[in-house]
Amino acid sequence: MQLKVISSLFLFGINLCFGISSVAQLQRPNIIYIMTDDMGYADLSGYGQKAYSTPNLDKLASQGLRFSQAYSAGPLCTPTRAGYMTGRYPARIPVGLIEPLTASAKDSTYGLTPEFPSIGTLMKQGGYETVLIGKWHLGLLPQHSPVDNGFDHFYGFHSGAADYISHKGDGGKPDLYENNNPVTQEGYLTDLFTQRTVAFLKGAHSKPFFLTLNYNAPHWPWQGPADKAYDDTADFRAGGSAAIYAAMMKSLDDGVGAVMKALDETGLADQTIVIFTNDNGGERYSNNGGLAKSKGSLWEGGIRVPAFIRWTGIIPPGGTSTQPVITMDWTATILAAAGAKPHPDFPLDGINLMPLCRGKGKEIERTFYWRTSQRKKQKAIRDGNWKYLQDEGEEFLFDLGRDPGEKVNLKATNPEKFRQLKARHSEWEKTVLPPIPL
Repeated sequence: MQLKVISSLFLFGINLCFGISSVAQLQRPNIIYIMTDDMGYADLSGYGQKAYSTPNLDKLASQGLRFSQAYSAGPLCTPTRAGYMTGRYPARIPVGLIEPLTASAKDSTYGLTPEFPSIGTLMKQGGYETVLIGKWHLGLLPQHSPVDNGFDHFYGFHSGAADYISHKGDGGKPDLYENNNPVTQEGYLTDLFTQRTVAFLKGAHSKPFFLTLNYNAPHWPWQGPADKAYDDTADFRAGGSAAIYAAMMKSLDDGVGAVMKALDETGLADQTIVIFTNDNGGERYSNNGGLAKSKGSLWEGGIRVPAFIRWTGIIPPGGTSTQPVITMDWTATILAAAGAKPHPDFPLDGINLMPLCRGKGKEIERTFYWRTSQRKKQKAIRDGNWKYLQDEGEEFLFDLGRDPGEKVNLKATNPEKFRQLKARHSEWEKTVLPPIPL
């Protein structure tokens, strides 16, 4: 696809931002953001998994820059997705306070609305074709739909989880949609999302595209492609095995491989930025790589995730960065790469990572904040290598540079640092919305 060359003034700005010299490289890139669901930090063989392999994802990571200290905006699905969609801390918008969104009558009133400009809206305003395929989990009402929040096209489901075979979501109701219309289609969800993505890539494109591909794998229910649908009365969390989990991961890896192959076959690979990450830590059958605890927790096992980015010819391949990054950084990076402008009334909490990715910027110390309040009361701040953590009233101080497994509580031996970080978190809480009771 020959992408549209934008104005010379805009190209000059991109040149300054990214240090790109050739005219061909100055054309606006296509962007694919792939987010998986409930993957453990070490569920990819490139991050330490030994029980099975993920060759396609490992290959993708090797073709760009891999991050070893990437974080999700929250330890659960909905908050992280709110952070990605808005580029801001989840606690800045009401739906980001729901941990996570369920099918309850109370929760159904919450969702993303155009009142809070999404990355889809901003990219569309910037001249991009916008598509979301896969899991949404940011609202069930019509005004919460992806197509009412900046996406030209949506294919996927709205719930927090869906049966991979029957496509029934929360409450046992059918939950597969084309835009706002329910659809019936046979197939394994991971495969369906891959097929739709490949078909989109192979279609005609009159302008650059921005595609968010939200695989629900490897989130429960625990089903591989050869398994049957759950009974309507069955608990989605029930069942499963390490072998089924491996099958789910294989389908996910195969899917990403098919998407990358489609980019090659269409000649789009060199014109497309591909970002891969996950929404929170894993659970049950996941490998969290020795990190403490898991999904739902603000310990490292609940919020540290795999992440990498490829831009062929622009980002040097084979690199690994220890730069701490967080979900909202991907929003800021995508907007910057596209030349799309954030809304002036909703400043981003993330930073543009592209200079670092291109080898033109240095790693810097970062400060990140988290809070959960509904099912579990937790607070955390990471400042440099120091991390303050409050978990149900018990407080900790860790040096993640020396102790990524959070085994040694330094609260007593570093009281000033402990007090400082706790106070900084309290100040941050004054800038976000108060919690919503469960």
